[in-house]
Amino acid sequence: MPFWIDDPADLSARLGNPPAWVGLDTEFVRERTYWPQLALVQMAIGDDILLIDPLAPGIADALRPLLADPSVLKVMHSASEDLVALSHDCGVLPAPLFDTQIAAALCGIGGGMGYQRLVQEITGVALAKGETRSDWLRRPLSDSQLEYAADDVVHLGAIYRELDARLQASNRRDWLDQDCARMLANATEEGERWPHLSMRSAQFLDADAQIRLLRLLRWRDVQARSSDKPRSWILDNELATALARTPPADRAALQALLEAHPKAPRKLGDAVWQALIQPLPDEAAAPLARNASTEEKNGLRRLQDAVAARSAELGRSRAPKHPSAGHKALGLTLMLQPGKQSFSRRNRRTSAEAASRPLERLVRFPAREGRPEIRAVPGGTRVRHERQLFSSRLRSTTSLWSDDYRSTS
Repeated sequence: MPFWIDDPADLSARLGNPPAWVGLDTEFVRERTYWPQLALVQMAIGDDILLIDPLAPGIADALRPLLADPSVLKVMHSASEDLVALSHDCGVLPAPLFDTQIAAALCGIGGGMGYQRLVQEITGVALAKGETRSDWLRRPLSDSQLEYAADDVVHLGAIYRELDARLQASNRRDWLDQDCARMLANATEEGERWPHLSMRSAQFLDADAQIRLLRLLRWRDVQARSSDKPRSWILDNELATALARTPPADRAALQALLEAHPKAPRKLGDAVWQALIQPLPDEAAAPLARNASTEEKNGLRRLQDAVAARSAELGRSRAPKHPSAGHKALGLTLMLQPGKQSFSRRNRRTSAEAASRPLERLVRFPAREGRPEIRAVPGGTRVRHERQLFSSRLRSTTSLWSDDYRSTS
């Protein structure tokens, strides 16, 4: 039976002697705001399940000490958005972190696995899906909402113990610690440095237009944060791309365009104009988005296939019918030359060298004690490598670092 907690004194008493780890999850709403509105915090602590109401006064203050306690491991699943919600509401990040989604991938169970599927894989329990899109800000919550919320943490203990044992046995626990530390660091970043790379339309713009788009997107992000409104409410992608592609000749021309557009920020015309024409201090270093060539895509597939084969050999992942056809296996992300767009949407990297070579000439896989090895061509760029979970879409991947494959120059 879960306990509903909306009294800070009650919460502080229950968290007074925390165990070595707690299971943690959140429910939040992010439909009309930039920042997630924390609506519920679920915690498995010892034998108890706590459903904590963050809307109650004083709850965030009572929760903060445990979240910040370095002696208490926080077990969460796919925690990236939960981290932002907790950090914004409570002012601290739940560290140290054990993310069960990443752990499952490192154990070879599957990459990007959802919580319900992982629970069934580890415990055999099939969870209901009924309240996924529920209104978590309403009070009181329904019985089905409370049951759903409790289920999100009640099995974290069993999953944690199983995955931790597997990671320890395979000497991969350090990998998880590194990945979770990186996830925590990412949660504190104030927006993407190069947000234009996340827009597919950017690859069809020339260099000057991409820089203008970068300026607009940077301004939009600052405006969205300060006003706590969704980015699209400030300036939608379509209008931002249009302004970057064909900039208005002057302020009056911009206003005419804004007046004609149904979703334009008409009252922010002066700010949009300044964002459009004012250079950024670091824009000269901005990488340009581009569409990968067939040659580069084929090169990436060869990398996927080679690493998928090695992954299957090590028992890290289930062998696919065809490794490069949507196989979620351990893969690689490369540092590309300036002007070349990485295949990972969330983890783009660029190199400092200016050499421009086709991907398949940039790296190779010489066998060495049964291990494929990556090598940069002489005079070219050093290849940076990551363990990576490839999805069927090259632009939607989750990166994980590893020392298992080594690059040499």
